[in-house]
Amino acid sequence: MADTSTDTIYALSSGAGLAGVSVVRVSGAYADALLTSLGVSPLPEARYAALHKLRSDGDGPVIDQALILRFPAPGSFTGEDVAELHVHGGRAVLAAVFDAISATGLARHAEPGEFTRRAFENGKLDLTAAEGLADLVAAQTDAQRRLALRQYDGVLADLYEGWRARLIDLMGYAEAEIDFSDEELPEGLKAATEARIAVLNAEITQHIVVEKQGEYIRSGFPIVLLGAPNVGKSSILNSLTKRDVAIVSEVAGTTRDVIEIHLNLGGFSVTLSDTAGMREASNAIEAEGVRRAEQRAQDAALRLVVLDATDSTLPEKVRALITDECIVVVNKADLLNGKYTGPELPDEIVPILVSAETGAGLEDLLARLTGHIRDRLETFEAPLPTRQRHRDALAEANAALANVADAAYPELAAEDVRVALRALGRITGRVDIDEILDTVFRDFCIGK
Repeated sequence: MADTSTDTIYALSSGAGLAGVSVVRVSGAYADALLTSLGVSPLPEARYAALHKLRSDGDGPVIDQALILRFPAPGSFTGEDVAELHVHGGRAVLAAVFDAISATGLARHAEPGEFTRRAFENGKLDLTAAEGLADLVAAQTDAQRRLALRQYDGVLADLYEGWRARLIDLMGYAEAEIDFSDEELPEGLKAATEARIAVLNAEITQHIVVEKQGEYIRSGFPIVLLGAPNVGKSSILNSLTKRDVAIVSEVAGTTRDVIEIHLNLGGFSVTLSDTAGMREASNAIEAEGVRRAEQRAQDAALRLVVLDATDSTLPEKVRALITDECIVVVNKADLLNGKYTGPELPDEIVPILVSAETGAGLEDLLARLTGHIRDRLETFEAPLPTRQRHRDALAEANAALANVADAAYPELAAEDVRVALRALGRITGRVDIDEILDTVFRDFCIGK
């Protein structure tokens, strides 16, 4: 990346498309000079909005009337001199403003996530806060908004940096055994240090146990529809989404691949997947569909096992899916004529009787789904990791600290503590982060 001490960038910071007002953000050493080149004179006082006419070449034709705001370094989002141009949101206005900025030769168009990356590099944000900001912009449900806001506010960083601070303190005790191996150290120092490390590692372990909550809130709670062919899985999917997203046919085996849709249930994002019918496959294509269904069954947070209310047979592949951790949905209730002829179920299983054809029972199904998701995800006041890189680093720290007590030599115990320190530091961006910066910021939108 270019030297940001002189490299000034600009981009549309508000949403794309027609709008009453659009915000163009500028960041870098030439922010004030760029404003002057657009005819903004005198420059507004810091953090006070002022109305100015924007002109190409400073004294050329008027482009637009804009509210101008200045945020001198270091008191800005990026830590650099920042300017905002609040212009009218028409496409022609924005095109003319961008052309005029480019013509000054003082700034270039920003790359995706470059404003936030500069904020990180200038110490305004840690990596978890930067990721929280990206999630806040992308949030589509209330739960996603709340989780992202807590992360942006530093809840995760405070937790991980608190663990790092405790490990740094313990590192001194671990190294004391090396540096003063020939001297008599306080009695019980080694045992006390190992006990404190064990307590810290138990906290990390507990944090990892609930790690999937953050992933489910951020990316969607994965629910999969499973069952034998022709029991009505696709019809239920269409009924729940109120649109035809899956092909419905009386021919068994219509669904060969996984069909995935997204819902908002009770303020939580849900990913609902329809899969191929579970049976002994008759050809290679169907076999692949069954394999993918089985894989989704393993990966899902919740399985909806769909049965046919008029068919007492139950394939072994389907029977194996029915546990007290799934929800059993018995479809085709409209065909019963008052007599249940479906498969027998264990006493502890309480099925939901529905009809995808008439809609009967679907509200009960939605209510049960919503209740289940709330029970699993609603109590997330504790900080939650939200990304795979968080989980990888936590697992590395967890494994390293678990080795401390069994280390044959003090040097090995100290190295285990160092490994854990580096792993935790990578999450917030304290150490060894050059190789992960591009990964963190690549999914940001331009202007953030």
